[in-house]
Amino acid sequence: MKKDYLKLGAILGLFVLATLVAMPSVPVKLPQIGVDTSIGGYYVPLFGDRLTIDLRDLKKGLDLQGGVKLVLKADMSKLGESDKIKALESTREIISRRVDYLGVAEPKINTVKVGEEYRIEVEIPGMDDVKMAVDAIGQTAQLRFKTLPKELEWTEDKFADYFQNPAVWVDSGITGADLRGAGVTFSQSTALKDKTSPQIELQFTAEGRKKFSDLAKANVGRPVALFLDESKFPISMPVISADLANGLTGDPVINGSFDMKSARALSLQIRAGALPVPISILQQQTVGATLGNESVQKSLKAGAIGLGLVMVFMVVLYGGLGLIANFGLLLYTALVLAIFKIIPVTLTLPGIAGFILSIGMAVDASILAFERIREETKWGKPRGIALKLGFERSWNSIRDSNISSLITAGVLFYFGSGMVRGFALTLAIGIGVSLFTNIFVVRTVIRTLGRF
Repeated sequence: MKKDYLKLGAILGLFVLATLVAMPSVPVKLPQIGVDTSIGGYYVPLFGDRLTIDLRDLKKGLDLQGGVKLVLKADMSKLGESDKIKALESTREIISRRVDYLGVAEPKINTVKVGEEYRIEVEIPGMDDVKMAVDAIGQTAQLRFKTLPKELEWTEDKFADYFQNPAVWVDSGITGADLRGAGVTFSQSTALKDKTSPQIELQFTAEGRKKFSDLAKANVGRPVALFLDESKFPISMPVISADLANGLTGDPVINGSFDMKSARALSLQIRAGALPVPISILQQQTVGATLGNESVQKSLKAGAIGLGLVMVFMVVLYGGLGLIANFGLLLYTALVLAIFKIIPVTLTLPGIAGFILSIGMAVDASILAFERIREETKWGKPRGIALKLGFERSWNSIRDSNISSLITAGVLFYFGSGMVRGFALTLAIGIGVSLFTNIFVVRTVIRTLGRF
């Protein structure tokens, strides 16, 4: 009996801890005794901020917080079977870098094969500019340095002729692959208003720096044209100075008629590199934050109503046993929400549906056990024996039904994608926690209190 009371104390402690983790930040103000603090919504730094546990809010998916979703198709028609997976993964990594440069929080980029099509699904939360997302992701931005053949004479009055005739330029062998990065800087203007204009600073690798120095020495006083992808005209056509031919003392820059937005976009594309295969957009979708918040409120309302109805049902049918099952249900809810925060699990509308569905499944084991207890009591068994036999003889049914549900969730998670996986994950977590609350918590409380 003493051991049961210790278990009951541990259960109550777990309930308090799970509730503190799961609940949002709630202000507590008691001016009479000088209390002004908050409970819940904790942010816990560990090891000097090298590791943090953020419990301030549940992690929301695109459909709940708003953003942009793109489904891209990768053209693998020119690749052999052995190269397709590698090319798809390389494309995903480059797209991931491009999205990171947009400065958005926690984007999701997944690859999936649908029939013979190779697709990349991109979710960018908190963004509402589809065109900006498409431009950042879809453009290849391969930078090429080209020079004039030696037999062509160069004078400044030929600038317009050579600028408008890309066919005369030849590849120098220097590309965006020789860059380790690119950034936006500002050139000081000589204008009266002393304004500055954006320019793009090219940061060469060690090998790229040597290549560019060799190119500069061979082209003193002649132009170098910088072409982006297969652009018709160069984006910049600087003339190599004698100082530059003596060696790079800093990072060269691209000057042009850039505003801040276009300079940032171009530097972003150069940094991310070229895509290994062409991509096309199959689907683009924008989810407004207002719709997301409305969906959250409706889902929470549905969950609260569902939980309340289940608890009323349990008390009406099973009396005191139902009250204990309701305590287990409250602990179950707190534990699941705490797990969602700690992992963290990205909640989507289907994920919330999986959680709400698992609320009903959470009391399924208690109902099976309680009905078995009723049968044992009707057959004349003493109360204590009926409780013991009810739990033991209902176990096989409880085990088999939950295992079959876990298998279904596992299949959905493995073969599904996107929101289907979110539904499967929340359902599986709910089933696992419900087994703990029904087998250990409810049984321990009933055995400890022992008189319902």
